[in-house]
Amino acid sequence: MTHTIPTYTVAELEYLNDISFDSFDNNDAVDLGLIAVGVITDWDLNLAVDVVLADDLVFRAKLKTTGPGNDEWLAGKAATALRFSEASILVKTRHIEAGTPFEERDDVDHDALKAYGGSIPLKVAGAVVGTITLSGEADTVDHEVAAEAVRRYLAR
Repeated sequence: MTHTIPTYTVAELEYLNDISFDSFDNNDAVDLGLIAVGVITDWDLNLAVDVVLADDLVFRAKLKTTGPGNDEWLAGKAATALRFSEASILVKTRHIEAGTPFEERDDVDHDALKAYGGSIPLKVAGAVVGTITLSGEADTVDHEVAAEAVRRYLAR
């Protein structure tokens, strides 16, 4: 499948802040990770996926040519989603729309925080309990796969 590179606005992404689960445990993390692998496979993409709860990596899969080079991106995008309690692409897009690119902030550690699409916080009763994060394609595609995995998980 040929995949187009999506673009987003803050308004199109803010719905992500309303996604919340009744509960979310290790079994749910594995289920979500497997759903993400299904999306990656269905869309024939080159992606790595992590699902982390608290500080525990519960699920990781690296498909096609992804590998150790994706680890820094997975961690950095997840750290951004955790720090700002919203999707990493939403953090990036808010900064772009405000005219102040995230990369120009001098109050964050840019080695640790990556404001690129691909990580969505997992919330229970509004509190962030973990993240699903993808890396390997254009960051908007990484985000699209994470969002589709969450959609499919919630639709079960």
